[in-house]
Amino acid sequence: MAIHEECGVFGVMSTKREKIAELVYYGLYALQHRGQESCGIVVNDDGVFSSYKDLGLVSEVFSKDILERLPEGIMAVGHVRYGTTGGTTRNNCQPIEVNHQKGKMALAHNGNLSNALELRDKLELSGAIFHTTSDTETIAYVITRERLGTPSIEEAVSNTMNLLEGAYSLVLLSSTKMIAARDPYGFRPLCYGQMQDGTYVVASESCALSAVGAKFIRDLLPGEILVFSQNGVKSRKEHCRKQKQKTCIFEYIYFARPDAVIDGVGVYASRIKAGRFLAMDSPVEADMVVGVPESGNPAAQGYAMESGIPYGTAFIKNSYVGRTFIKPKQSMRESSVQVKLNVLKDAVKGKRIVMIDDSIVRGTTCHRIVRMLKDAGAKEVHVRISSPPFLHPCYFGTDIPSEDQLIAYGKTLDEIRDSIEADTLAYLGMERLKELNNGLPYCDACFSGNYPIEPPTQDIRGEQG
Repeated sequence: MAIHEECGVFGVMSTKREKIAELVYYGLYALQHRGQESCGIVVNDDGVFSSYKDLGLVSEVFSKDILERLPEGIMAVGHVRYGTTGGTTRNNCQPIEVNHQKGKMALAHNGNLSNALELRDKLELSGAIFHTTSDTETIAYVITRERLGTPSIEEAVSNTMNLLEGAYSLVLLSSTKMIAARDPYGFRPLCYGQMQDGTYVVASESCALSAVGAKFIRDLLPGEILVFSQNGVKSRKEHCRKQKQKTCIFEYIYFARPDAVIDGVGVYASRIKAGRFLAMDSPVEADMVVGVPESGNPAAQGYAMESGIPYGTAFIKNSYVGRTFIKPKQSMRESSVQVKLNVLKDAVKGKRIVMIDDSIVRGTTCHRIVRMLKDAGAKEVHVRISSPPFLHPCYFGTDIPSEDQLIAYGKTLDEIRDSIEADTLAYLGMERLKELNNGLPYCDACFSGNYPIEPPTQDIRGEQG
């Protein structure tokens, strides 16, 4: 793998004043897989905002002392980041905080705006001074501008959504309200739940609700705005059904945690299906099926179930190393593969192995893993990928690189197989994607090139490694 994830957002509206930062901490911990670059928490204590943000993992940034220094409050918002726009600097850590004439605001964002540069240019011409290179700050400035002419923060958010193009799942704090919003296409997931004491929780994935003991209520509809206050929750749907839903299909294949449920579809079940389809469509004689940890394991289990070939463990994973692509430079990604994974020689020696992974991007990581299996004595290595080939970049919150960096672009299947030194290679068929999420509409632009929104003429995806 060599794909940058997007981000994770988490918000809490409590029924009482409490050490609410601790709830957000546990929620962000459950969303750590969505971003390992930076994280942050903002607490609203009766209109007074306090925050802490820094580069690093949740466990690295938030010590017990730092959490204790954050005040009690009734609202808080948190964010884990892997930047798809803007560089890796402390200034780009989220949530973004803004002071304006009608109060304060903190904003956390998951996604990418396709018209971010256009909006930013207009704001700068009108006098806005930007402190980050993130498109989240652009969204925040548009909302504050709209707020000057509207009677409420939710009205300002609604007006802003008329101007935004692209992917965005937002959690926003004002002095008195928490706002959650999902773009009209529903590119990125967003859901909410409630704790036994009535506290509302909003999160990128349902697994984060479980982490704090909240009961899942439902996903936000594409285009929906939820307004949380001490009076409860209200839904605004004026932006719903403006566009055909296009949830990112790669959420089901890779991004989301296996125990997440997105738009009513269980992610684990989707990955089991992908493995079964690979076994149906691309069978091979072998002695053992293995998954590349962790994301390849469910699909490997599905392949084993369908094929009857025993499922086994070939890799020991160092759990204290992040995903291979969290390093910004390719040379660092390559060296981290062997730090992250080691092969169980006794398990693979002399055997024909079916190796399941979720994707091949540049091919470097996959090649190294195949090489590790063969060096450990595997007789054959048959690679099966639980997604179609990546052929196009993504502009909606996933840092899939430009076409010239994609191994599948301009190469035949045999050429890719030879470059990774596999005995055979097969991908999930495009026609199978609709079966992974029970027929819900989805975005597959990174595979098909069929973008639901016209791609920007300039690359908005920030620094590439």
